[in-house]
Amino acid sequence: MIGRGRASLNGSIHKAFHVARDAFRAQLWPLPIAGVVLAVLAGVLLPHIDSSVDGDLPGWLDALVFSGDPGASRTVLDAVASSLITVTALTFSLTVVTLQLASSQFSPRLLRNFTQDLFVQVTLALFLATFTYSLTVLRVVRSSAESPSVAFVPRLAVTTSFLLALASVVGLVLFLAHLTRQIRVETMLRNVHFDASVTASTNLPKRSVDSPPEPPRPSQPAMVSVASSGFLVHVDQGKLVRLADSLDAVISLDREPGEFLVVGTPLASYWRRGGGRITDPDDVAKLRKGVHKAVDIGPERTAAQDVGYGLRQLSDVVNKALSPGINDPTTAVHALGHTAGLLVELMRYQLGATTLTGDKDVPRVILAKPTFEKCLDSAISQPRKYGTSDPMVAASLYQLLWGLACNAPSQHQMAIADQLERLQTSIAGEAFDDVERANFTMWHREVIATLLRQQDGDDVDPTTDTPAPHS
Repeated sequence: MIGRGRASLNGSIHKAFHVARDAFRAQLWPLPIAGVVLAVLAGVLLPHIDSSVDGDLPGWLDALVFSGDPGASRTVLDAVASSLITVTALTFSLTVVTLQLASSQFSPRLLRNFTQDLFVQVTLALFLATFTYSLTVLRVVRSSAESPSVAFVPRLAVTTSFLLALASVVGLVLFLAHLTRQIRVETMLRNVHFDASVTASTNLPKRSVDSPPEPPRPSQPAMVSVASSGFLVHVDQGKLVRLADSLDAVISLDREPGEFLVVGTPLASYWRRGGGRITDPDDVAKLRKGVHKAVDIGPERTAAQDVGYGLRQLSDVVNKALSPGINDPTTAVHALGHTAGLLVELMRYQLGATTLTGDKDVPRVILAKPTFEKCLDSAISQPRKYGTSDPMVAASLYQLLWGLACNAPSQHQMAIADQLERLQTSIAGEAFDDVERANFTMWHREVIATLLRQQDGDDVDPTTDTPAPHS
């Protein structure tokens, strides 16, 4: 679908912000480090405020703040610091155990979801900030024995340390409750589904009935090769459009976000807007350098622009649940339910290659995006291979296709029919009894009937008018 120049630029800025936020959230250290820095600043400034307002506090506030001597204040600060570093170590240990559990039990690709958990980051920041603050305040406490003329107890600062310790205790309880909820497979699947939905809404245009053709492409366009191996993580669409505008060129980025790129393989192709080749060496060098700057290649897939990443995660959970070492078909069924919901959401968007326009609405950039056929095959090909021996999983695959058929526009119906036949072929080779095969036959017929109703143009609401077969 061809977008407008200004809309494309605004969309690129929004997507760049989304990518930067995703990259920031995926790091476990920024918020804890920020907490430590703020704690040091507070530990330095609050004692100065204490010394300036000492003896001038209102009566009600003076009765509430810490009133002990230097020895008592040091005991409080030392107790808070020593206990918080122990609690922090416990928190890190529990986090690591959770990461190991998610990796071995569900999928290694779920680790990123845990490291970008804002609740975990804030909890670690609170614990480290309390520890750092208490140590920083401890250094300014002076007794009369050490310096009779300048004995000093920062009452407000010690009281703040006490309050931070109370907040850390509450934070530990909430963290344990949060961690218990996060390691549940239902929560993980819901989070993956939500992140994938956000990625789709951010990076895909809404489905449109009129989709203008791509600009003319020469038979043998010049190519830009991949500069380094890794996953295609992010594409700066605005930078590509401006580059193509400046050279009166058309750039086709032929690889999708989420693909693994091997150095030296084709990344993009380019040509003059009229279809001719770009022959000027300076223009060629500028274009190749600009394309390389517009793409980010990293060591792992991320959800920032990778529309298929959520489907890959859900498929991994299904595959892991069906492995002989785990043998948990119920989890596989739950994951297939989320897969069906996510695929239905993807039908609302324009899938496949997207054309962006530059100045005067001239087509400038062609971006490769996954097709619905590719998304569907990626989502259920491996579950079909590993799960059709289980009657419950096989029935769930039929239900998935039936749910898609209830919502499928005409351009996606052939892909669903193809997957239905492949599923039927896989099940034909498995050892099921007559009752189970009769159930599968009923599902097969219902999917076909639903596709035929969709082809006839009937606007059927699957939640009310389309009958669901009994499993």
